[in-house]
Amino acid sequence: QVQLIESGGGLVQPGGSLRLSCAASGLIISRSAMGWFRQAPENEREFVATITWSGGNTLYADSVKGRFAISRDNALNTLYLQMNSLKPEDTAVYYCAAVPWSPPGGGRRATDYNYWGQGTRVTVSS
Repeated sequence: QVQLIESGGGLVQPGGSLRLSCAASGLIISRSAMGWFRQAPENEREFVATITWSGGNTLYADSVKGRFAISRDNALNTLYLQMNSLKPEDTAVYYCAAVPWSPPGGGRRATDYNYWGQGTRVTVSS
């Protein structure tokens, strides 16, 4: 059974930083494409970042490019999202996603993934 458990969310002031973690079990992240998505109230779930199955490539939404960084620790089987220079518009529930192959859609679509975590809430406010 695959489980993805996110942690690291919380309340942070604008301009601050947070690091989200996604601990995986039942799936080897080094053999999976992994992604982060977010969903703000009354909005659809949107793509944030993905790291490819090989780990050699990362892609980001334009809204977070240069501020967020996706990475993974294969030994810990854990995915990370380092978020810097946070803005109020980054407020959302953040979800980790995984698929044990290279998705044909490139990893930007929610439908590219078949495993999801329960989400961790990030609030950016002064």
